[in-house]
Amino acid sequence: MTYQHIPAAARGETVERVVLLMRHGVRPSTKFPATPAGTTAQAWPAWSTPAGDLTPHGAAAIGRLGAYDRALWVRQGLLPASGCAPAAISARASGASRAIKTGRAFLAALTPGCAVPLDHPASEDEDATFHPADAGLAIDGDTARAAALRQAPAGGIAAEAVANADAFRVLEHVTGCCPGKACGRGASACTAADRVSHLVAVPGDKPDLKGALSFASTAGQTILLQYLEAMPMAQVGWGRASAADIRTMLRFHPIKFRYETRPPYVAQRLAAPLARRIVDALAGRSGRITLLFGHDTNLAALGGFYDLHWTMADYPRDDIAPGGALGFELVRGADGARYVRAFSQAQTMAQVRALTPLTRGVAPHRAAVAIPGCPARCPFASFVALTEARLRQPVAR
Repeated sequence: MTYQHIPAAARGETVERVVLLMRHGVRPSTKFPATPAGTTAQAWPAWSTPAGDLTPHGAAAIGRLGAYDRALWVRQGLLPASGCAPAAISARASGASRAIKTGRAFLAALTPGCAVPLDHPASEDEDATFHPADAGLAIDGDTARAAALRQAPAGGIAAEAVANADAFRVLEHVTGCCPGKACGRGASACTAADRVSHLVAVPGDKPDLKGALSFASTAGQTILLQYLEAMPMAQVGWGRASAADIRTMLRFHPIKFRYETRPPYVAQRLAAPLARRIVDALAGRSGRITLLFGHDTNLAALGGFYDLHWTMADYPRDDIAPGGALGFELVRGADGARYVRAFSQAQTMAQVRALTPLTRGVAPHRAAVAIPGCPARCPFASFVALTEARLRQPVAR
């Protein structure tokens, strides 16, 4: 269900507040090379931006979103059509440079010519909102691993490789290697033995998925970022990856989150600071528009906290696009009752690659997201109660 083209006033509704949790924009891999030397037939193409930082192209794509959301929020009455309204906006970013730069790019387009403060910690180690594990949050590693393994289908994690054998074949064609093996000319076709993965308990943190599925997630995400950055197709996946291939390889990304970040034991702890900020913002304890600039792990954890599921634009189910967001609107209905409406928002891959200007006619993908445990019109009090119950007593296992 999409609703961005349906004027709220036509339904007798008023959007009173909105909270947007956004993943940062396009970046290179967080380290060079993206995967260890020898795990791809050719070296990874070079980037001109430092590892893990927002690229100029990525900032421009985020600016397109900021301009689009400005027009939307002006129509909804959340922003004035002209002039500055700094008190209307509360903005916070993670301590990572790419998130801070994403926030600045979005705000520059959202409020041109206006100075809106962007709060952020000095470093990720001091970031109790977006990086709570780094800031001292206590997670029992063994309990987290056991909780994650309960998310596996019949046959365990090995069944994920079987179910995604077609995606592995695409990945192996593009990288020229079997996951977990050194590349070599004349290598035989990859087999199930090359696609083994396992889950490792990390003391005090979420579990870590190792092996073929982890490699596939990293490699697929890196090739996506090359495409979004508008690298020549001869460089995207070494010239062996089409847009359709990239969408296929992206199936590994949400699989990694399913085990590492979305299990309720993990998510209800990692996302607790963000869930509290969302409730506080909808309750009126910040600006009418609250913007949170973080990482895909933050959105995945929030998805696990509320058991939310989504499909962003042309990405796989529960994947998180660069610049993609989860949002929560506080809406006053025609009867005066207030309810919470959740949604996802993301540009299509082609929109980011081409830096397509976004308008009502050429819009980013925006779709309603159901909140389990709440009716379609989730009463605000029910949303608060649901959130507070999980903050007060997160699952023990």
